Amino acid sequence: MLNPKLLLSFSLIIFSVLAEANTLEDIQKTKVLKVCIWPDYFGISYRNPRSGALQGLDINLSRDFAQELGVKPQYVETSFAGFIADVENRNCHIAMMGVGVIPSRAERVNFSAPYLRSDVYAVTSKSNTTIKTWDDLDRPGRVISVLKGTFMEPLMKQTLKQATLQVAERPGERERDVESGRSDAFMTDYPYTQRMLANTDWARIVSPTRPIQPTDYAYAVAKGDSAWLARVNQFVAQVKKDGRLDKYATEFKLQQIVVKD
Repeated sequence: MLNPKLLLSFSLIIFSVLAEANTLEDIQKTKVLKVCIWPDYFGISYRNPRSGALQGLDINLSRDFAQELGVKPQYVETSFAGFIADVENRNCHIAMMGVGVIPSRAERVNFSAPYLRSDVYAVTSKSNTTIKTWDDLDRPGRVISVLKGTFMEPLMKQTLKQATLQVAERPGERERDVESGRSDAFMTDYPYTQRMLANTDWARIVSPTRPIQPTDYAYAVAKGDSAWLARVNQFVAQVKKDGRLDKYATEFKLQQIVVKD
């Protein structure tokens, strides 16, 4: 009987060899670029609840990328808790949804060069008078929410010493908890703060007074395909050089977090 570890290693080698040859070929053969997105990510990959249309920086860029490849984009809705499995299982060719580059993710997927960089922000309610500054967050009795699968989850698990961490399983849950007072604040990034300011009248943003964890955002692809990763990096470099990244970032009020180098 084969050793399970040897069997797993053999399977990964075969999977890697297959991946190395197939991504660009599959895209050209099917004439479709399958793009993983989180459709609740305002300014990045957001499905407008009124029109049903997708909009955002990565929607524009993914359409441009598909056009350059001579194919059509096909969007695969996922989440930050599930996108890695979707990339690994080839449900999508690429995740273009403002994915934060953190070590646990880099163990399972390859990342392109970064195109955005955001620190962490807190969203509380205007009626909450106990949280005035960043230092008011980690206090006894405070409840701080994060969305499952985001990089804020492990960050807050590591850094909160006195407050209680609450992990929201569903989109919108952390917002409802803060608005209702069940939690004091939720942690998010710069793009999502723009959604809260644009679409609510109760939200108040608490910015860090010092760098907390500035995080690069990049595109994620399956491991084992150097040709596909190189083509993605070529596209990232191109949109930085020709001004499209700046143009779309300005359109969605994200120019503050663009990575130009």
